[in-house]
Amino acid sequence: MVTILLLVLNACGYKPSSHMIKNIFTDTVYVEVIVDRVEPENAPFIKDEMNRLVYNRFKGRVASKAEAKSQIRIAYAGSTYAPLAYENGYVTRYRANILVHFTMVNKEGKSTKLITSIVESDIEASSLTSSTLRIDAIRKGLEKALDEFLAYVSAKGMLKEAN
Repeated sequence: MVTILLLVLNACGYKPSSHMIKNIFTDTVYVEVIVDRVEPENAPFIKDEMNRLVYNRFKGRVASKAEAKSQIRIAYAGSTYAPLAYENGYVTRYRANILVHFTMVNKEGKSTKLITSIVESDIEASSLTSSTLRIDAIRKGLEKALDEFLAYVSAKGMLKEAN
């Protein structure tokens, strides 16, 4: 029974994303985050999240620029907001479009990817609460952009493996 189960799992051809990413990035990665002047508080968040992804999903190690064989440069390119719902003339729900620019330097050379993530959120009457909700929407959008980048790199690795 165990032999049949192992045979079925091996026969399906499943490989985790970390295996596919190894086709694109080496085990040492340098992560650089370009700080946005308008919203500098997002830079440490992006850096920490990308480092976490390198450790957990790439199965790699974050290294200094001098010793790393691969590099990822991330630039938060701003956000735009569009109102979605109004109540008594005030916006109660909005959509945040978060732009993140990724530059990769790896085995194949240099490539770039612009990712736009969309987050919808409610807004409160209090300006303090609204500001906090805005920052939360940006952070959620950044998380989505990083996950999309991971999927993009994994897909590139799968294409490379197929060739």
